Amino acid sequence: MPEEQEPLAVELVAVVVAVLSGRPRVLTAPPPAPGIPALPAGPLEAGQPSLQAGLRSWVTSQTGRQLGYVEQLYTFADHDRGLDDTRGRRISISYLGLTTDDAPEQARAAQPGASAWHDAYALLPWEDQRGGTRLVDEVIAPQLTHWVGAAGSPADRTARRHRCDLTFGRGGHAWLPDLALQRYELLYEVGLVPEAREAWRLPDDDLVPGEPMIGDHRRILATGLARLRAKIQYRPVVFELMPAAFTLGELQGCVEALAGQALHKQNFRRLVEQQALVEETGSVSSGTGGRPARLYRFRRSVLDERQVAGTKLPALRTR
Repeated sequence: MPEEQEPLAVELVAVVVAVLSGRPRVLTAPPPAPGIPALPAGPLEAGQPSLQAGLRSWVTSQTGRQLGYVEQLYTFADHDRGLDDTRGRRISISYLGLTTDDAPEQARAAQPGASAWHDAYALLPWEDQRGGTRLVDEVIAPQLTHWVGAAGSPADRTARRHRCDLTFGRGGHAWLPDLALQRYELLYEVGLVPEAREAWRLPDDDLVPGEPMIGDHRRILATGLARLRAKIQYRPVVFELMPAAFTLGELQGCVEALAGQALHKQNFRRLVEQQALVEETGSVSSGTGGRPARLYRFRRSVLDERQVAGTKLPALRTR
């Protein structure tokens, strides 16, 4: 008798990002478990003309939002993904979507089971370096040092130390924002996040701060954040996150929020102007708390190029 095959379920998962009040937010669907956020997801339907069309349909049905920019991320198909799925093996095709939030938070909150914007740095707090490196220095680094010392041989200890230093920007290495996925996966491997397998997960008191998500959705989120951080350095996708008119300070704040790092103000503005990314609207903003700031908009030619190789934003360097 042929061996019975494990049933497969294929779904689409969305990492939908907006920047609100200087914080990167990820859209979450009504949670399947109380208090545990989940990314918008749903089964691939045969009637959809494409994967992107299926994703847009599911995000709209679950959250009431229309997506703008969308690109495919990665396919997650590991056997044990912590999803407690009775349908058999679940394969998730993930996508990154960018949008602005044009619906009042109060209106969404009043809807039972409504979607919500979740602070991405509440889920991945070590990724926000704008306020300093205390979390890494005082919480994560000591645990990683213990893991390095527990290696079985000097060669293994050297390899572990090199990996930790490179991933978390220590030992003379720079912090690289687009290593967000590698950082989460290292914390998972060491057992410092609650999603880690019980066989090597550390006690709750030793876990790194950060809100969990269902299954491996935090890993998917880290994948999306890493892709977006890499993308903003060579493609004009940040335009999808900005309103029609903005100040240069607001544009810099958006990039800093995504990168989790502060940028040098004059270098940022010089590069934006040199590459002719924006043009003045002729109006000023009075909501800056000081002298009215000039309002800008993205040049039409830049917006027209957003689907092809385009404008590079400043490299992610601290002040």
